Amino acid sequence: MPRFTIPTAEFVLSCPDVARAPRRPLPEIAFAGRSNVGKSSLINSLTQRKNLALTSRTPGKTRLLNYFLIGGDLGYFVDLPGYGYAKVGGDTLREWGRALENYLRDCPRLALVVVILDVRRGLTSLDEQMLDACLVYRRPWLAVITKSDKLAAQARNHAVNSLSGPLISRGARAVLPYSSLTHDGREIVWEQLLSAFRENS
Repeated sequence: MPRFTIPTAEFVLSCPDVARAPRRPLPEIAFAGRSNVGKSSLINSLTQRKNLALTSRTPGKTRLLNYFLIGGDLGYFVDLPGYGYAKVGGDTLREWGRALENYLRDCPRLALVVVILDVRRGLTSLDEQMLDACLVYRRPWLAVITKSDKLAAQARNHAVNSLSGPLISRGARAVLPYSSLTHDGREIVWEQLLSAFRENS
């Protein structure tokens, strides 16, 4: 079996809303999750690019829709603002919430939402709201359970198994553990992403 080749990736632009998104009619895969769940780290790990998506120890780093062109013409990764960062003002939180909802509602080429969950925290009420939004706007979604390296194997497997049933019952295409530190799970996640790109090309 040939070795998997990671597609190329390049940053394109940041914008506050879908109206200012790139004009090329390519499918988009959006990455959504709580602030500091590891969205940018996941994108960097998937693309094997250390600083493609900016990361920070401070939650709330991503405040715009950040577009990355994948494979030249496969489609875009879109890094969405993290939800649930309490140390910003209420107006800012509401603005980020509107940006997320407007993206899910209005994006004409959204092929898949990657909902990212921390293996140590499980499914929070904010994550539940994101899943509800995917259902309301009929967006296919995939669950990626990050930071799997933070737990011992037995605890990790128990956490992932306990999440899988509820997430699959709510419509997840798959529930996949991932470590951005060791890159465990990278090829399996890419299989899902490439499938979504091809289905919507």
